[in-house]
Amino acid sequence: MFVFRRLFIIAAVLLILCASAVAQPETTTLFQNVRVFDGKSGTVSAASNVLIKGNIITSVSTADIAVDPKASPTIIAGGGRVLMPGLIEAHWHAMMVAPTFATALTADMGYINLVAGQEAEATLMRGFTTVRDMGGPTFGLKRAIDEGIVAGPRIYPSGAFISQTAGHGDFRQLSDIPRTQNTPLSYAERIGVAAIADSPDEVRLRARENLMRGASQIKLMAGGGVSSPFGPLDTTQYTEAELHAAVEAAEDWGTYVAVHAYTPRSIKRAIDAGVLCIEHGHLLDEATAKLMAEKGIWLSIQPFLDDEDANPVHSPMMRARQLEVIAGTDRAYALAKKYKIKTAFGTDVLFDARLAGRQGAQLAKLVRWYTSGEALKMATGDNGQLLALSGLRSPYPGKLGVVEEGALADLLLVDGNPVENIELISDPARNFVVIMKDGKIFKNSLTK
Repeated sequence: MFVFRRLFIIAAVLLILCASAVAQPETTTLFQNVRVFDGKSGTVSAASNVLIKGNIITSVSTADIAVDPKASPTIIAGGGRVLMPGLIEAHWHAMMVAPTFATALTADMGYINLVAGQEAEATLMRGFTTVRDMGGPTFGLKRAIDEGIVAGPRIYPSGAFISQTAGHGDFRQLSDIPRTQNTPLSYAERIGVAAIADSPDEVRLRARENLMRGASQIKLMAGGGVSSPFGPLDTTQYTEAELHAAVEAAEDWGTYVAVHAYTPRSIKRAIDAGVLCIEHGHLLDEATAKLMAEKGIWLSIQPFLDDEDANPVHSPMMRARQLEVIAGTDRAYALAKKYKIKTAFGTDVLFDARLAGRQGAQLAKLVRWYTSGEALKMATGDNGQLLALSGLRSPYPGKLGVVEEGALADLLLVDGNPVENIELISDPARNFVVIMKDGKIFKNSLTK
């Protein structure tokens, strides 16, 4: 009898807790008198009002919006400021932004996670409410952000980037080869930075492992890079069969493959294999640009220039490669515009916390090739369309990058009009007066 009574009490307590959870009121936020940049048109609206219930935008109207005072709404008087979608970063490495190269590949993962958590909050405070992480062990950080343990952006994770032996993602030393069946994995492989795979079957296995961990898309290295220890920039990496194995694995899970590639040869091979997004592409030529446009392939390109925002390099060889990539930047953007290639904005900042802090300043550089409205649209609505390629593997069901009814409530209130002056986003601490992610306000300087 005592046991039954105890079970009854436990059940009753659980029911009360469940009822309490259900009874939690839905938060309501109303932005009044704001001009809306919706992430789609490249312009701002007339004075409008925007209502958020929970984490969803429920109304956008030039007419007054009535709210029930019993709902204890948060009213934000916009004062004619611009309300826009949260910024989206399409090529980020959350675990490798702040630490140096040596630290990222040798330090204890507990330390790396703490550094990444701190940087994640800084990323959100720069107005980037979503990042597409293009390689690294971000699953734990993503979970901590989603559970509210730390503040940070939404993360679309790729997991370990998949590389062939001597590929762009092979960080082993010469003393680590040849690899035999009994050779232990390198540290970069053990912590989930990279996964070395050298056959269609191995590529398929590593892709499935990333999907098992929760990857929203798969990332492969299809060519050499600036910082490749052993993969020169001109090299083409992975056979079409190997690339196609990853594409098959991703398609079976309803998502897609993106590849690191600079040269026309590596880009074309990836497209032939079914890849849907090219990361970088700075050495693009006319024929390949035309092919990308015809096939509807995305170009996730970064404004690499020889300026204060260039990623740090560690040898004259790497510097020479970097200058070769930079020399192609203007032409690649020009071809993307000429052929109307679907283009995404990202920065690919690595191993430099100072550069990470200039994320918005790098976005502002797009006015070298685009209008301010076009640049902002690329970093909001266009990037949101790229995220949608993840389909059911999206960790955040809903529409991102736009201000419209039914979209997820990731919003920035800007003190000024960034369509007229895009440099406003270069100083987010001053100019982003409200930062909202998933309907929750993380910053509101108007209350001070």
